[in-house]
Amino acid sequence: MTRKKVIFIAFAIEDERSRDFLKGQSLNTNSPFEYIDMSVKEAYVSEWKDKVRERIKRSDGVIVLVSKNSLNSSGQKWEIQCAREEGKRVLGIYAYKDDRTNIVGVNIKVWTWENIRVFIDSL
Repeated sequence: MTRKKVIFIAFAIEDERSRDFLKGQSLNTNSPFEYIDMSVKEAYVSEWKDKVRERIKRSDGVIVLVSKNSLNSSGQKWEIQCAREEGKRVLGIYAYKDDRTNIVGVNIKVWTWENIRVFIDSL
């Protein structure tokens, strides 16, 4: 059996529920993907960048949940920048069906099990 990949999920705090859905999908018995979630559940009060960088370093890749909220999320922008600095592969997934916000430099796909599986399997 292959080991579970470690994934950091970068998201705007307003999209926390979408992050919860993504994590829940991976636990579904019919899901073609499985991973260990390294996303930050609560904002760190101090030294959060150091702690997040460590989580990203320990991750195999980063999934970015993309929405209109991403455009104003300084934390999510920093997490994406950090992932690039650490040489991590990044996949953007649209958080909502009717929101097609783009983030420069992030390859964004529609949220499907297959798109997520292909990314995770490629890590």
